[in-house]
Amino acid sequence: MALMTVVASVHDFRVETIDGQPKNLGDYQGKVVLIVNVASKCGFTPQYAGLEALYNKYKDRGLVVLGFPSNDFLWQEPGSNREISDFCKRKYVVTFPMLSKLSVWGRSQHPLYAYLTAQKGRVTWNFNKFLVDKDGRVVAKFGSRVKPDAAELTAAIEKLL
Repeated sequence: MALMTVVASVHDFRVETIDGQPKNLGDYQGKVVLIVNVASKCGFTPQYAGLEALYNKYKDRGLVVLGFPSNDFLWQEPGSNREISDFCKRKYVVTFPMLSKLSVWGRSQHPLYAYLTAQKGRVTWNFNKFLVDKDGRVVAKFGSRVKPDAAELTAAIEKLL
């Protein structure tokens, strides 16, 4: 009989950084986390600038933005992790943590995204945002059209900080 792993929070997951290093999301315990599936060739790609501004505004108060590149929607993230990292640094001067490219839906869906979507609904496009509280609980999901500086998103973040 196989043992089932019980997942209690986002903090139970391990992923890889964009440069291939293992990362335990438990390292973010005590922080508010915004998890975003990102893509470099999407109409919403300019949100990188807004995500960076949001991160810079709130990081000293305990917000972490995590970018997860995904090529699931119309192949809008075709590059390698290295190419994605270079693009983000060059074009948007991204300093928030970027993680390794993964799948956010379908048969290849990463377990983290299986957990997120089980909590708050499926990912509908690039730049969907999952807001996670300090204990690793998924408290809200925001669609692609909700910009990083939207009042509803910033109010939700401030409430958790």
